Amino acid sequence: MNPIFANLPTSIFEVMSRLAVEKGAINLGQGFPEDDGPRDIRDAAARAFTDGPNQYPPMRGIPALREAVAAHYKTHQNIDLDWQREVTITSGATEALAAALLAFVQPGDEVILFEPFYDAYPPMIARAGGVPRYVRLEPPHWRFDADKLAAAFNDKTRVVMINTPLNPSASVLGHEDLAPLAELCRQHNVIVISDEVWEELLFDGREHASMLHHLRERTLKIGSAGKMFSLTGWKVGFACGAPELTEAFARAHQFLTFTTPPGLQAAVAYGLGKERSYFENMRADYQRGRDRLQNALQQEGFATLPAQGAYFLSIDLPRSGIALSSEAFARHAIEHGVATIPYAAFYANPGAPEIVRLCFAKRNETLDRGAEALAKAKRALG
Repeated sequence: MNPIFANLPTSIFEVMSRLAVEKGAINLGQGFPEDDGPRDIRDAAARAFTDGPNQYPPMRGIPALREAVAAHYKTHQNIDLDWQREVTITSGATEALAAALLAFVQPGDEVILFEPFYDAYPPMIARAGGVPRYVRLEPPHWRFDADKLAAAFNDKTRVVMINTPLNPSASVLGHEDLAPLAELCRQHNVIVISDEVWEELLFDGREHASMLHHLRERTLKIGSAGKMFSLTGWKVGFACGAPELTEAFARAHQFLTFTTPPGLQAAVAYGLGKERSYFENMRADYQRGRDRLQNALQQEGFATLPAQGAYFLSIDLPRSGIALSSEAFARHAIEHGVATIPYAAFYANPGAPEIVRLCFAKRNETLDRGAEALAKAKRALG
């Protein structure tokens, strides 16, 4: 077996989800919504599959969806894209990330990653032959440190990978963060792979800042219909960037999944045409879930970190009076009826902060039961 994958441990997400099923626990670990997405978009998919076509669509995506992606980003983020030359549809954002790394990274190239990170990044970088170079962000605000950031660049740096909003920390990079990073990338002739899949899930009136606003010719922006419409199982993603980057990206994409089911593409094109109010209402619904879980936990003496975007709320264990490591607390909590994810899963190096991640994209009763189980777990520690 390829040692890159053979030597990987079993994913903590798989472990905690399996334990949640075995023990009948509330699963606040894995990041997917409990409800099944907008009915009208699902109906649009059903019609598209029934009416066809159902044969291979174009490798870069059906024109209707590529046009819809460009129109959406123009309306919502003031980003101008040529749908024919700068938009590619993928089978989920993870496939887009893999194709981007295969397209831009050669063996020995360094890729700057920020800890904590989405756990798929390091093995995908290794598979492309790249060498990850880690820069640690610190809680509670998870901002770039200018000196650490500058020190990470050298003659071998080929790519920087960023994620905003960031999974797991739910922090959001603003224009003030992206502008100096863009300048370093210009100085060192570096490409940015910008994972922006949570871009429609920002709270408290925040607006999304895209790396395409700052480094237009050297950024590949990746989006996700699954995150936009709470349809995570559909696996429809978008990769957007300048023609030169898009051309290289498409050549890698064609030998991965090649294309994506046309019925899903048609339904996503329909969804991207929704009024701005749909996205505003979606954000408000998730924000209510965040606030409900946060208030319940704080009443039980838990210290939570700011959650500015995505589906996630984090508990700072030391500040909550809990002396266990994040892994030990996650094991303890599952015995008391709730699954969480320890932050150690999002770090490559020792010394991860003792924090656990929760997903609040759940029904009210699930959040309430999860908070009760966490309180029970905390009380059991004395």
